[in-house]
Amino acid sequence: MPDPRDTSDRPGPPALPVTFRPARTRAVLVTAGVVIFVVISAVGLLLEQLGPGEKLSFVLTGALVLGVLLWLSRPKVVADDDGVTVVNFAGTRRLAWAEILKVNLRVGDPWVFLNLSDGTSLPALGIQPGIDRQRAIADARALSALVEARSIAEPDTGAEAGPEQDQG
Repeated sequence: MPDPRDTSDRPGPPALPVTFRPARTRAVLVTAGVVIFVVISAVGLLLEQLGPGEKLSFVLTGALVLGVLLWLSRPKVVADDDGVTVVNFAGTRRLAWAEILKVNLRVGDPWVFLNLSDGTSLPALGIQPGIDRQRAIADARALSALVEARSIAEPDTGAEAGPEQDQG
């Protein structure tokens, strides 16, 4: 099944709703977390000289590492008819389409930045070129096409909706 976010062979934005997330990064983090949890827990439970409290501390340490890696895998960008929800490490922010002026992914950027109508920039960690650069570029283009199609730009702002991408 073709990826609905791939706009390279068709004009216009992808169908809504659509979720952008760094799938490979997420897979690596979740897999590593589960493996680390299992190994640390198994080591703690198999060491016969440890008491019950010490064994529990091994399991809790593994669970803590798993929890941190799951937390690091939570970033995503969800676009729907009403706007965009950006989920980053520290929180979630809901944006109306008109609030987003431009989608930026420049060479060296660790993730996409959204230029907002209030003059600020919001990092969108759900689109990051770390492990899968081509996917991130395609996702940035798809989000940019959605912003362009759905935003109501003010004539005086001079805002252009389009990805500023020097990576591809």
